[in-house]
Amino acid sequence: MFLIAIMMLILIIITSVMMMLASILSKKTFTDREKSSPFECGFDPKSSSRLPFSLRFFLITIIFLIFDVEIALILPMILIVKISNIFVWSNTSIIFIIILIIGLYHEWNQGMLNWSN
Repeated sequence: MFLIAIMMLILIIITSVMMMLASILSKKTFTDREKSSPFECGFDPKSSSRLPFSLRFFLITIIFLIFDVEIALILPMILIVKISNIFVWSNTSIIFIIILIIGLYHEWNQGMLNWSN
């Protein structure tokens, strides 16, 4: 037991030292104006490259990605219905779909699904 504690302490010390060395060595000390500006064929940029975008579009994209991952989780559930216990499968499926419906209701209630506001 004492040997395991010593090994854990040594591992914690080694990882801490490695993380500190990595953070110290990865710092850039020299910043160049040309390297930090956007590249436009060697000329100075005519306008700002930081164009504003719609926050509503960003939130719709995040919602799409979340539901896309949820679909990827539902598809294997359909394939294992034959080889699993039907009671456990149905309970898991119902709980998962209830969570999805609650999330959809919350997004609808918050007005996240309305594009034109």
